[in-house]
Amino acid sequence: MTTMVKVAELAGVSISTVSHVLNGTRPVNEDTRQRVLDAIKETGYRQDALARSLRRSKTDSIGLIVSDSGEPAFAEMVRGVEQAAAEQGWTLLLANSTEDPEREARAVQALLERRVDGLILARVAGSDPGLLTDFGGKGTPLVLLDRLAELPFDQVGVENEGPITEIVHHLVERGHERIMLVAGDTRVATLGERRDAFLRTAPAAGLVPEHQVVVAAEDTATLVAGIREALDGGKQAERPTALIACSTVIAAATLRTVKELGLRIPEDLAVAVFDGFEHPDLFEPSLTTIRQPAFGIGVKAGELLARRIADKGAEPAVVRMEPSVEYRSSTEHRIR
Repeated sequence: MTTMVKVAELAGVSISTVSHVLNGTRPVNEDTRQRVLDAIKETGYRQDALARSLRRSKTDSIGLIVSDSGEPAFAEMVRGVEQAAAEQGWTLLLANSTEDPEREARAVQALLERRVDGLILARVAGSDPGLLTDFGGKGTPLVLLDRLAELPFDQVGVENEGPITEIVHHLVERGHERIMLVAGDTRVATLGERRDAFLRTAPAAGLVPEHQVVVAAEDTATLVAGIREALDGGKQAERPTALIACSTVIAAATLRTVKELGLRIPEDLAVAVFDGFEHPDLFEPSLTTIRQPAFGIGVKAGELLARRIADKGAEPAVVRMEPSVEYRSSTEHRIR
């Protein structure tokens, strides 16, 4: 088995010089550094990562926990975190919580046991408040992702008030007086913020609050039932003429229900969606989409974690990134 001693002998340097090249702990002359790298390549030397981490009290790894890394917005955030991790030389360990508090707790524990240098967490609905007691201060550095809260940690997510206000006014300008917000599980902080923004914006935009509909539910079956009741029940004159779906998953369930009810978009119902699908122009009609900068949010989360690892005493930073509204034909129809 090749050892650091053999690498040092072949390169004609000291063992400490080899260590400095491997760990970046001290500048090394470029010619010397290249001899060491050539010797490493020739001997096939590999560091024992565990032993190295024990010596340095670092593992050069971070953890990331999201509810579903396959969901489009989270998939982009994961890519952004990966980008930031690569720039820092970190290995990224990813876990999915599936919106389950117990699974989230197990993932946190597993990552802490692997001695990650820091953790990025998108908290689930109903997350155990006691889960975060081991973080902050001198504990493992933590960044909260997407789902912001009144907590003393670094956090990064999207601005929700502005796009809700913009899209509601867009719909009002096209004659819509009855709008439905399909909010989903509003225990999720992001969805709760979008619901609250809608309830504030509707009367400010001149809408009658009692004529607006918010469909919120913790599971898809109940959500779909609420959508059906709002769109298929009662008098046609009292039916919403526009809807806003608060996430990609919610949008998929909503669009399926709208199709089953035989409603036409945008003639019978204007539709706008948060986050949206990868190729919204392939839909007929094309979908108006509120697009959050998910990749950038992931990158910023990685940057905040790097800052926190370097300085555990820094003041917590809360960053909200601005989304963009992509207007398409699903909301352009005027009803009066």
